[in-house]
Amino acid sequence: MTNAKIISASLGHAVSDGICAAVSTPEFSRFDDSRYTVFPGFCDVHVHFREPGFSYKETMVTGSAASARGGYTAVCTMPNLNPVPDSVEHLNEQLKLIREGACIHVFPYGAITVGEKGEVLADLEGMAANVIGFSDDGKGVQNDDMMRAAMMKAKELNVPIVAHCEVNELLRGGYIHDGEYAREHGHRGICSESEWAQIARDLELVKEIGCKYHVCHISTKESVDIIRKAKAEGVDVTCETGPHYLVMDDSFLQEEGRFKMNPPLRSAEDREALIQGIIDGTIDCIATDHAPHSAEEKAKGLEKSAFGVVGIETAFPICYTYLVKSGIITLEKLIDLLVKNPRERFGIPCGNDFTVWDLDAVDVVDPDDFLSLGKATPFEGWQVYGKCIATVCDGKIVYSAG
Repeated sequence: MTNAKIISASLGHAVSDGICAAVSTPEFSRFDDSRYTVFPGFCDVHVHFREPGFSYKETMVTGSAASARGGYTAVCTMPNLNPVPDSVEHLNEQLKLIREGACIHVFPYGAITVGEKGEVLADLEGMAANVIGFSDDGKGVQNDDMMRAAMMKAKELNVPIVAHCEVNELLRGGYIHDGEYAREHGHRGICSESEWAQIARDLELVKEIGCKYHVCHISTKESVDIIRKAKAEGVDVTCETGPHYLVMDDSFLQEEGRFKMNPPLRSAEDREALIQGIIDGTIDCIATDHAPHSAEEKAKGLEKSAFGVVGIETAFPICYTYLVKSGIITLEKLIDLLVKNPRERFGIPCGNDFTVWDLDAVDVVDPDDFLSLGKATPFEGWQVYGKCIATVCDGKIVYSAG
């Protein structure tokens, strides 16, 4: 029996016993402290580590280090890289960087189409053994027949399609939510239909084909309703949303690039629907969509800045403070969203990977302290509870505070 509180019941006794045994060994005994809470290693199924091709934004070394500091021992990296992992040759470049630089488990996605251009199907069969799923993240697959072909091949390979859902013709040059803030400040808005219409299209295809299907970063109330209905009909669909969509809406916007992400912060009504979605199980995972950019790329205001914010180091403290301590969900439910559900859906074992937290520690989000090269966070200055004391992956301490 350890002094530290271990929260892993949702993953079963084997994980709990493994973590308990590890914490009790001499190497990790300093974590066996009644002040601390021990969780299974968190799992984020949607991150951008920017290598190969954009190492000035993030590297495998800095991205995985930032993840470890956030309590994560497994992440899935999106394919909008250079070269895009759309073939075995291109994927191997990323796999080499993972082997050489990652301090945690990193599972890459392969692209759905060549160059993520939506025109030619990528080498799904060749990549299948070394990817966690197929995605054209950052771009929606516009052509119905192309998505149908991808789903048919993915079903044959038993690999999930992981979809960024966005109808290009409905974007109309928008860059924040088409809501009150956009109207009051003269900005071009992105309508909610640009997201939910493609989710609806894809789910009809999933009904037809029967592949595994996961929806990235949902942000609208209509998306929640559509996915809830599909689940009730037995469709094999899961989905994720991000911490920022659960604790912010477009009333939080400021004229700064650190508030610009895609999809954008939506309305208060959308936010409430997302919260209900995590409560009732419609939304399976909380994923950060950690998307670092250079300071210059994020210093051009809402209109001109690049889309994307960082979140891997703040996800747990933000969710714990503003969802758990506020009474919206339980701590056990949060761990399901960060650990159990993503690992089960994508077949990522936990082993005895774990992360140790002081839940009573109070801090203020300061991007200058981030290990990530990206510093653009909408949570700058927010007070949070919870400090990561250590993260252990494959029996090795990959992060230790101080």
